[in-house]
Amino acid sequence: MDAREVSLLALNDCQRQGGWSDTILKKRLASAGLDSRDGALATQLCFGVLQNQLLLDFYLSHFSNLPLKRMEGRVVQALRLGAYQMLFLDKIPHSAAVNTSVELTRRHCKNPRVPGMANGILRNLERNLEHLPTIPQADPVSYLSTLYSHPEWLVREFLSVLGSDETAKLLAANNAPAPITAMANTTKTTVEALAALLEGEGIRAQPHPWMADCLILSRTGNLERLAAFQEGLFYIQDPASRLAALVLDPKPGMRVLDCCGAPGGKSFSAAIQMEGTGEVFSCDLHPHKKKLIQAGADRLGLNNIVPMVADGKVFRPEWEGKFDRVLVDAPCSGLGVIRKKPDIRYKDPAPLAGLPEVQRAILDTASRYVKPGGVLVYATCTLLRRENEEAVQGFLEEHPEYKAAPLRLPEYVGDGRGGMLTLWPHRQGTDGFFISKLRKEE
Repeated sequence: MDAREVSLLALNDCQRQGGWSDTILKKRLASAGLDSRDGALATQLCFGVLQNQLLLDFYLSHFSNLPLKRMEGRVVQALRLGAYQMLFLDKIPHSAAVNTSVELTRRHCKNPRVPGMANGILRNLERNLEHLPTIPQADPVSYLSTLYSHPEWLVREFLSVLGSDETAKLLAANNAPAPITAMANTTKTTVEALAALLEGEGIRAQPHPWMADCLILSRTGNLERLAAFQEGLFYIQDPASRLAALVLDPKPGMRVLDCCGAPGGKSFSAAIQMEGTGEVFSCDLHPHKKKLIQAGADRLGLNNIVPMVADGKVFRPEWEGKFDRVLVDAPCSGLGVIRKKPDIRYKDPAPLAGLPEVQRAILDTASRYVKPGGVLVYATCTLLRRENEEAVQGFLEEHPEYKAAPLRLPEYVGDGRGGMLTLWPHRQGTDGFFISKLRKEE
């Protein structure tokens, strides 16, 4: 099985099963046993098709007499793979893109007419690459939706906040690869020593422009094979997530609660800031994620982390008023991490309507665990105001004992005097993320 076939099957699994592309692709790559080079190509093809799906379908539809929605799923994915390679990848000959996609339809479709149809559509596209159909611009929502392959409802959301120019920049950033950022475990090493070790293993490691103890990695391959990883000298975390832990500002010896902790990154950051002292209770609803947190803590040598299974919505009387710091990284729509989960944009938006109610329930419960004078941080990895600013404003109206507190931020990031901050991929180069700091009165 080659890279293109792995991509085809992963894309088809995403379409049929509704799973996440990164998880599905990882399983497909493992079962196929591809080397690192072919694995990288399969990942690029799979993510590239998802990032540009609506645009690819727009062009393919102009060169096909049969509507794409009437074709078998694997045939559509094979056509998308061929079109993506011709439109976006310079190093793959167009003839190879066409021939391999046609061969995929031959392997995975029983109808003997399909390979000929696929060949005709892709050859027609190839002949017209210099004269592609123009996307209509009369409706800015439809235009941006097609050009950047984001659903129209989401484009409207962003336009209402950012306007057309910035929305276009955000959508383009969502389709760009996210940098890999490693946080140094400063209980074991320094960022300078870590960079030297990684460079010695053939990895390019550059200091992050505004996040301390953070490296931007490239030419990585499988990071888990590295001695520095196995020895717990670093962990992978987006700077936006790290910033949430910095805003929490845990001190050595404190008692900290991370209400929605898995996979553990913010708990790890807090534990490191506390220099391995005090306690960080890192909770998740699912037992298997408790094991994930424990494995990460063990690898990093962070003995002050206490993984637990707990439902953030269910009040625990024994925790009332017992924590110096409480972090609620709430379950959310995840629309800030489209760079890493490109298919999240295509999920049905209807179930998202109930998320603010869940978020407020967790926030209300967590607020009871904070000591007088303590800090509550609410964070999400989404960019929707109803899950962010509106959730916090509603909370503050009903909890007069809490006040918004200024955020101490790197100068590059922005002004946190109002106690709330939204990070945008096209502005700060991070995941889309929201952070709010609330202090409980003495």
